[in-house]
Amino acid sequence: MEATALAGLDLFKAAWKKSSLSGESGGNCVEVAGNLPGAIAVRDSKNPTGPALTFTPTEWRTFLNTVKSGHFD
Repeated sequence: MEATALAGLDLFKAAWKKSSLSGESGGNCVEVAGNLPGAIAVRDSKNPTGPALTFTPTEWRTFLNTVKSGHFD
């Protein structure tokens, strides 16, 4: 049900942020927009006009906690 609401999400007003750990040369970085109502958006910083992934806040927290636990190491 939440995924349907995210499908039509307008990313025009997304305030994209890149990690402060990212170098000036670009590299492999993602940008995250957390200012959208009920959604977190993620995109490739090297392709800002390309597609973005969207998550509910719960999905995003689950993903971050899984990464922080070392599950993908």
